[in-house]
Amino acid sequence: MGTTVFERTPPAPRVIAHALAGTRQSVFWLDDLPASRPRASFAGEATADLVVIGAGYTGLWTALAAKRRDPSARVVILEGKRVGWAASGRNGGFCEASLTHGRDNGLARWPDEIDRLDEMGLANLDAMGDDIARLNIDADWERTGSLGVAIEPHQLEWLDEWAEDAASRGEEGVVRLDEEQTRAELNSPTYLGAVWEKRSTAMVHPGKLAAGLARAAEEAGVEIFEESPVHALDDDGDRLKVVTLRGRITAPRVVLATNVFPSLLRRNRLMTVPVYDYVLMTEPLSDAQLAEIGWSSRQGLSDLANQFHYYRLSRDNRILFGGYDAVYHYGRQVRQRYEDRPASFERLASHFFTTFPQLEGLRFTHKWAGAIDTSTQFSAFYGTARGGRVAYAAGFTGLGVAATRFAGDVMLDLLEGQATERTELEMVRKRPLPFPPEPVAAVGINMTRWSLDRADHDRGRRNILLKTLDALGLGFDS
Repeated sequence: MGTTVFERTPPAPRVIAHALAGTRQSVFWLDDLPASRPRASFAGEATADLVVIGAGYTGLWTALAAKRRDPSARVVILEGKRVGWAASGRNGGFCEASLTHGRDNGLARWPDEIDRLDEMGLANLDAMGDDIARLNIDADWERTGSLGVAIEPHQLEWLDEWAEDAASRGEEGVVRLDEEQTRAELNSPTYLGAVWEKRSTAMVHPGKLAAGLARAAEEAGVEIFEESPVHALDDDGDRLKVVTLRGRITAPRVVLATNVFPSLLRRNRLMTVPVYDYVLMTEPLSDAQLAEIGWSSRQGLSDLANQFHYYRLSRDNRILFGGYDAVYHYGRQVRQRYEDRPASFERLASHFFTTFPQLEGLRFTHKWAGAIDTSTQFSAFYGTARGGRVAYAAGFTGLGVAATRFAGDVMLDLLEGQATERTELEMVRKRPLPFPPEPVAAVGINMTRWSLDRADHDRGRRNILLKTLDALGLGFDS
């Protein structure tokens, strides 16, 4: 087996130790928000027209869309902790148009719909930008596009195929860059070439987006209660009773926007697994440091490995650098203790300085992790329960920043019993296969992770396990 660029040219241990000294175990995006008082928790008895469980992006977009459809409706959001504290406040801030975790995944699963799915995804991203402007949300929105970079010779062929496919379909804004052109955009000695998708990705500040959506929702009349975890969802005649520790809300319709957390519906308990993703954030780059690497177009970036990295600039020119490790813990548990994993942060720091050796001496101010709701189809699944009175969406698999907005409209269509273009999609009508129960899940996921790492060390060649999973339409990703 071969070695990767990160193993061939690692930085000295002292560089990593210096960079991580004093790094805070804290989410930069949430620390970067103005201090605010917690919202009240829910107590007592109440009725509503719609109860949304979860105040991340999925829940907030759904509530806003519901008030847009019926301004007189009483819409209540119940959040177990604080608005945007989980995946919505911890992600990289990549708003990708794709609703299918990339065209290749969508083409393999829904070939008859993929062109329309791509169009709908781009329209959703456009509308998201319009909403952010209309609602006056200051979320550092930048429609920069993204670079997919090759860092190993075998990946250059993938770039060629990517660009040729886009050209054959007449897709605009997809540009193939050679090594010199790529390094003119962002100067790393690891880059061999890239594809720049100029239209399909925006950058956003995750924490500001969640806070802004919550503020806009409240201005529209949505009631948001924090520190109000839901313990049960009971039938109450033709209505539903949503039970919290200190109260109950009765409503004819409920949306489950809990994503990675255990579903209130038994049928969905095996549909996702929580996969932990790790992130570093640097101190702001000086003008001289920024000049060393360029990046004047401020695109988001990711490399083409199975165990890939993603990185981007913040408004004050910090570099967020995350990915590579995707860690599953036995038992499908979401636990705070999983967020501090020194080996992952040290590995990320090493890979950062392999990518940007000219930034030696730069320090990391923040390190954090979050759980991703991974599904076997790599993208969200949808459905209803309790006679069509409950709608859900989950399984975004790390590509939900924009797709959650689309999901909100899908769920409202389903609750209203509407046959729309969205609800008629095969992607919406059919559920993916579940993950197996333990211990099979842990064994299978860890064997898949090992196989993906082997492929990265063998010019991308997929072993029999990965080929079998591909043929069955199953997978594991972050």
